[in-house]
Amino acid sequence: MEKDSSMTKIPVRFLALIITLALTAAAMSVMTTFAQTPSPDSQAPASTYQPKFHGDPARSDSEAAALAYMRVVIRAQHRFQKQYGHYATSLTDLVHSGSFTKRMVDPNRGDYTAGFKGEKDKFILTMTPQHLDAQHRSFYAEDDAKIHADETKPADADSPVVK
Repeated sequence: MEKDSSMTKIPVRFLALIITLALTAAAMSVMTTFAQTPSPDSQAPASTYQPKFHGDPARSDSEAAALAYMRVVIRAQHRFQKQYGHYATSLTDLVHSGSFTKRMVDPNRGDYTAGFKGEKDKFILTMTPQHLDAQHRSFYAEDDAKIHADETKPADADSPVVK
């Protein structure tokens, strides 16, 4: 009789293992489906900004373009100052200084308008968006090359520095 009881124990153990595996697989399937279904609150907007480089402080493609323009102008001004002993007093003076081109003299920069005030010993560069909001901040820079930003008003020297 003992032989018969051990024979029935194997199929029962085997059946228990099969049931455990099936239940585990079903639970995993439900969890995977639930995890892949985003809730309406957690869905990201379709136009989420993708940073252009590590540490990119921009919040939108428009901001990235405005900040890139500012970096080119600031570099051109410092190169101009090194070559001539003073800063350029107009954007036209900066043409061919560094990578500043004739097309860049136009203050209309997409969603932004560039403002420039140059003197021989200093300069101020601003980028003002058509519509000021969290993804279109205003920017401000002087000859110290620090770019300041503000999302509630035109940026100035007291606005936070862009990281």
